[in-house]
Amino acid sequence: MPVAPKSPQETLETSPLTDAPKVREQLERLLAHPLFANSKRYPALLAYTVEQTLLGNGGELKERSIAVEVFGRAPSYDANSDPVVRITAGEVRKRLTQYYYEPAHRGELIIELPIGSYVPVFRGAERPAIEAEPVPEIPAEEATEQAPQLPPTPVRRKRYWGFAVTILVATGLAAAAGWFGGRRYHDDPPPPSNIDRFWEPIAASLNPTTFCLGEPAKNIDLNAVNSYDAPVVSNSPPEQLYVRLHLSGHLALADVITLTRTVAALASRHKSFRILPASEAKFSQLREGPVVLIGAFDNIWTLRVTQKLRFGFESKEGEALLVDRKKQTAWATAWDLPYQKLSRDYAIVARIHDSTTGQPVIIAAGISEEGTEAAGEILYNPVYLDTLLAKAPPNWEQMNMEAVIETQVIEGHPGPPTILAVETW
Repeated sequence: MPVAPKSPQETLETSPLTDAPKVREQLERLLAHPLFANSKRYPALLAYTVEQTLLGNGGELKERSIAVEVFGRAPSYDANSDPVVRITAGEVRKRLTQYYYEPAHRGELIIELPIGSYVPVFRGAERPAIEAEPVPEIPAEEATEQAPQLPPTPVRRKRYWGFAVTILVATGLAAAAGWFGGRRYHDDPPPPSNIDRFWEPIAASLNPTTFCLGEPAKNIDLNAVNSYDAPVVSNSPPEQLYVRLHLSGHLALADVITLTRTVAALASRHKSFRILPASEAKFSQLREGPVVLIGAFDNIWTLRVTQKLRFGFESKEGEALLVDRKKQTAWATAWDLPYQKLSRDYAIVARIHDSTTGQPVIIAAGISEEGTEAAGEILYNPVYLDTLLAKAPPNWEQMNMEAVIETQVIEGHPGPPTILAVETW
């Protein structure tokens, strides 16, 4: 009795080596896509692991061997001090998810890199192998456009998510967040933590809080910073060396990360909030309730609020500056510095009562994305917040507070924040 031929899916899942040509063909599609084509590390790791698996060497795909063969590390490679393989693999997994979420790729053979393994898995298209939250495509990293009025965020690796996804992720994570406490099963509630006390002016308001996020896609006109009218977005011709988004309304991933973690301070208390990109936030809306500003040079409201403070942001002679207006000093980053060479970043963390809007405002804003992410850690991590408050007066709860932080950057990821200066009044 003749045996019925296997379906393509069955063949791929049970015997991937026999379908090596199809896998290699799909690999070429992936490597040609902007998610991979505009990078060196991501396609290198993906191509190497796929090819070695097809050759039957999947069992030899270990972190050390990949570091040596793909990234040219020495045989004495120490994964703890140089996590390049783990970081790159994480990015590859994320980009594969984004690629296959796009409807145009739904019918293609699926290549995925399971978490905890460096051995890729090949699946037929009929059975979705990746069930992830909707994540639109990351735009090409090498695209360029920026208005001359204000140099954009320094040329770095840009990580963007759609704004709708931001809301979904923020709401989902905030509802489940336990870091900020929430309701506890005790007869007598414990005393408020420093995080609770820090967020009290925001959480105590009866009005919804506005989370206002920067938009790397938008070109901010510096002449609009002194005006509290609607934000001005420039349509000037593009300039080289600056990153351009081909989709509008997108946000930096670091800002999204900061949002999802800090919004838990309100969600745990069942407080209402809204999320707006800076270009859509109107002055009248910011006057309606507390405000949380995330991002610096891509958020015109951050620039406007901090221009009256001791620490603020300026752009001058090819440098992005975080300035100390009292001591006439600054921390600087060159606008055209490639992100691979960024070794440290600077940011502002603030909790103030803004006299212009009449509302309490919290700020987490870095010169680049890495600084913003590090600043955000202070707002939700009690260890880092305690470090900041140790430099403040005992009665800090009744005071305005602004601080400058520094973070070391390794492989595009921020390290722990270090407090450089604190101002209270």
